[in-house]
Amino acid sequence: MDRFRIAIVDDEPLVCREVKRCLSKEPYIIETFPNGESVIKRMEEFQFDLVLCDLNLPGVNGLDVLKFVRKHYPQSEIILITAYSSVDTAIDAIRAGAFHYVTKPVRFAELRVLVKRALDKVLLVREKEALKEALFSQKRPAEIISNSKIMFEVFQLIDKVGPLDCNVLIYGESGTGKEMVAQALHQRSSRRNQSFVSFNCGGFSEELITNELFGHEKGAFTGANETKVGLLEAANKGTIFLDEISEMPASMQVKLLRFVEERFLLRVGGIRQIPVDVRLIAASNQDLKGLVKAGSFREDLFYRLNVVLINLPPLRTRPEDIPLLIRHFLTKYSRAFGKEVKHVSTEVLDILTHYPFPGNVRELENIIERAVALSDDSEISAGDLPSDLQELSISTIDPQSWLSLEEKEKLYIQEVLAKTNHRKNIAADILGLPRTSLWRKMKRYGLS
Repeated sequence: MDRFRIAIVDDEPLVCREVKRCLSKEPYIIETFPNGESVIKRMEEFQFDLVLCDLNLPGVNGLDVLKFVRKHYPQSEIILITAYSSVDTAIDAIRAGAFHYVTKPVRFAELRVLVKRALDKVLLVREKEALKEALFSQKRPAEIISNSKIMFEVFQLIDKVGPLDCNVLIYGESGTGKEMVAQALHQRSSRRNQSFVSFNCGGFSEELITNELFGHEKGAFTGANETKVGLLEAANKGTIFLDEISEMPASMQVKLLRFVEERFLLRVGGIRQIPVDVRLIAASNQDLKGLVKAGSFREDLFYRLNVVLINLPPLRTRPEDIPLLIRHFLTKYSRAFGKEVKHVSTEVLDILTHYPFPGNVRELENIIERAVALSDDSEISAGDLPSDLQELSISTIDPQSWLSLEEKEKLYIQEVLAKTNHRKNIAADILGLPRTSLWRKMKRYGLS
């Protein structure tokens, strides 16, 4: 594992030197600092596992460093170094989150024991967090990026249903990741080492869908020069994913229903029934129950497919996932394009977190891919976004939330008058105005 990182902070160079010498027998990474300001500046870019800090530092003192560590690095520990006269303050610091304290002159044997205990605690917390992360990663399919509660419920359902050999219907808007969910179900099933076959039912004729799913025998039609195995047969012992099932023609729905019920298929032009053992997962971006009521989707097929329903929420309902997805796509496309784009600007993050994403996660991925491709910097700026999103940053400004110059001037004069108890000569000096000009402005703004 990584070596522990320790910071020693004391305005006495001798103390820093001796404490470092005392701890150098262990394989620690040790840095020394003469004041609180310098160690805090260093910690803004580098995390220490343990900070040994003098309590009575000039300027930023030990308590200030303690507050910084507790706020920004709650997994790190801090041991305070103090004189006997400040022991009561050190005890108060322990109540505020310090691990312990040592008194000057430092007894090095005692210090080494305290440091080991503190680092043992750091290691314990680190292992606990790693265990939690491992547990969460088991619940979260690897390619589905989310920390939102609503998606965690989806992960739990995937985890529960994955091992069951039943049909599943996935509902979600375009771009929400329905195929990723289907793959996650496949990976959690006993079929994980067999084929996962995907087919989109949208925009194809019945003849083409029949040929793709069921295959054909040699000579079945003009141009059928050899036997073709269909996708259902190719997925034997594995999983087949039928996307946009709502677009399947009605006559093709009858053929699929027969296959789902009997688990036999006939290739086009064939006379031999072929048994196929396959798990069927279907997906739709339309409400199939509504289509059943409208008469455009077979009710019996719907119930055969809808053994378990998984609803995928649109991205606009989980905006807390947007920064997480941005980081994921930044890393993905920086590697793909050989770039070092690591951040998005505050303005870009604000635009994207307020954008409704009609195309969901797929649209966000496309936006980040484009931005990384166009960016010449390590940070994506608003200029790297599509023009409609750049306009969004302007259109989202609420004119009602901005004051005119006159309104700002009125409020400022009003505030200065209040602070000076309406002594106009003093107020005029503060405002940098002749008294007559101040009087005219007061009259115009109705300030008495």
